[in-house]
Order: sequence, then structure tokens, then C-alpha cells
Amino acid sequence: MSAAAAGKTGRWPWIWPAVALVMALPSLGVGGFAGSSWLWVPVVVALVGTVLAAVHHAEVVAERVGEPFGTLVLAVAVTVIEVALIVSLMLADDTPNMALPRDTVYAAVMIIITGMVGLCLFAGSLQHGEQQFQLHGVSAALATLAALAVFTLVLPNHTTSTPGPSFSPSQLGFVASVSLVLYIAFVNVQTVRNRHYFLDEGDTTDDCTPPPPRPARQPMGWTLLALVVALVGVVLLAKSLAPGITAVLDSVGAPEAATGVFIAALVLLPESLAAFRAARANRLQTSLNLSIGSALASIGLTIPVVAVLALSMGWTLELGLGAREVELLWLSLLVCTLSLGTGRTTLLHGAVHLVIFGVFLFTTIVP
Repeated sequence: MSAAAAGKTGRWPWIWPAVALVMALPSLGVGGFAGSSWLWVPVVVALVGTVLAAVHHAEVVAERVGEPFGTLVLAVAVTVIEVALIVSLMLADDTPNMALPRDTVYAAVMIIITGMVGLCLFAGSLQHGEQQFQLHGVSAALATLAALAVFTLVLPNHTTSTPGPSFSPSQLGFVASVSLVLYIAFVNVQTVRNRHYFLDEGDTTDDCTPPPPRPARQPMGWTLLALVVALVGVVLLAKSLAPGITAVLDSVGAPEAATGVFIAALVLLPESLAAFRAARANRLQTSLNLSIGSALASIGLTIPVVAVLALSMGWTLELGLGAREVELLWLSLLVCTLSLGTGRTTLLHGAVHLVIFGVFLFTTIVP
């Protein structure tokens, strides 16, 4: 990579965190334009840019510290972003929305296993025909995802300790602990014990071939500082943006579940772009690693963090899905298991996933 290209790549991740802090000053009581009706559009733009910058810096840190800690650094950064958005929008109204964590996690799972996976399969097959991947790695990821999804989104509907789609405090703590254990176990398998299951064909990560030279990067200390600033900027922007987003959704008559779709789409944007590029480059295994790994982190880390907050604040989270959502979740997991069950994919597999994604979006807006 030329010096000019490296410089071009390296500027925007450093600019957006500073922009975020300036834009978020009204949420700290500095300035007086936080309530202006026109402000939410540039704030959304700044929030998207800062999320992308935070993920970029987290990826740089992850690359330098190596596995398995690199994957955890990236996952923790994304979790901070997701939890900040969830909590900010939960508390935006006078009555906290205790169903928002459920709506966000459900939306993340559906966006990934139907929308993101479907787009990658469709685009990759459109350009390269039939594509292949390692069945062992994808099967392990799907098995873990199915268990996490059922534990957190379906099981609350069938417990009897508390009424409604919620866990008792002890049940919530137990399920949160189990979710975290499953996620850590998967990361260990993916990055240490069986990492060869998750490599693209021809990937030389595990052999002795030296890696290609990389462009010069900023010192580690500056990268960590930029990551922290970006995460703080996301938290502050989410706080200042929450009332505006809630008001806009209310004004158009969108159901409360649409807020969860907004959060999930924003958080998953960086990984979605990377997964799409990998599929187009005929690296479907990498694409699926990014896609399904994002869903696993969304449940395996976000639910434990939100559970700790709920237990400490005395909240009763509504985690159980409605009947319509449960049916769509089961259908999506089944289709994902079938379409990724042979190690080969075609354009038809991608089309089926995208159709289910369309049904999910439509029934969210028009329940």
C-alpha cells in the first residue's frame, strides 16, 4: 500500500471521535442546541462515523495483541456500543422500555442470519457461482447461536417463577452466566483449539509463511486512546440522540420494536460491510465468521452486561419473544442450518435468506 493510500485510510478514524465529542457537548450541558429539531440528522451521521471509527481502532488493537485476546477486544468494543445505545434509548421515555434489549438482540440475530448471510451468499454466488466453506466451523457457530437464542429469547416465555416473558433475578443471572460461558468457549475454539476449522481455503495463517508487510500504523498508545475517545463519543451521542430518535419513531407511528432494528443495524454496520467484501472476494468462510460471530457476540456479551445492569437497577427485563417472532426465529435458524449444512452455497440459498429478511422487516413495521 502506498503512503498516500495509507494516509487516506488513516485520517477518518481519528477525525470522527473528535467530531463526536464536539457534537455531544450539548448532552453535557455545554451549548443550547440539543433540543433543536434539525440536530438529529447530523448527530446520526456523526454516530455512524464514530461507530465505524471505534470498530476500526478496535480491529487495529485486536490485530496487534493477537488471538484469542484480539477477538475479545473487538467484541468488547462492539458490546460497549450496543449497550450504550440500548440503555440510552431504554431511558429516553418517562417509562423505561424493558423490552428493548430483547428487540435489539432479536433484530441483530435476524439481520445477521437472514439479511447479512443472505446478501453475502447471493452476492458471492452471483460473482463466483458455487462457493465453498468449512462445514465444521460454521456448524459449531450455528449450534452455539441456536442455544444462545433459545436460552435468552424463547425460554423466558416458559418459566413459571415470574409472570410474563421475563426471568426471575436468579434465572436471569444464571442464563447470563451460561451465555457468557458459551461465548468464551466458542472464542477459544475459533481462535486457539480448532482455528483451522475457521480458515478460508488456501489461508496460510497457521503455517510458517511470514505475513505480508503491513502499512505503518500509529503507536499502540494513541490507538487505544482513540478507541476510548470513540467509545465515549458513541455513549454521549447516543444519550443526546435518544429523545430525538424516540420522537421520530413515535411521529411516524413505528412500533417500539423498530428501535431495536435501528440499534442492531447501526452496531452491525462495520461487520456487515467487511462480510460483504469478503464474500465478493470469494472468501466465504471469512464472511460467515464475521456474520455469525457478530450474532454470537450480540447475545453472549450484550445479554450478560444488560443483565448485570438490570439486577443492579432492579429492572425486570422482558426477554421472551412473541409468537410471531418465535416462529420467524425458528424458521431462520432452520433455513440457515439447511443452507449452510453442505459446505457449498448457491444463489438460491442467498435468495431464500433475503426473502425471510424481507418478511422480518415488513412484519416488524406492520405487525
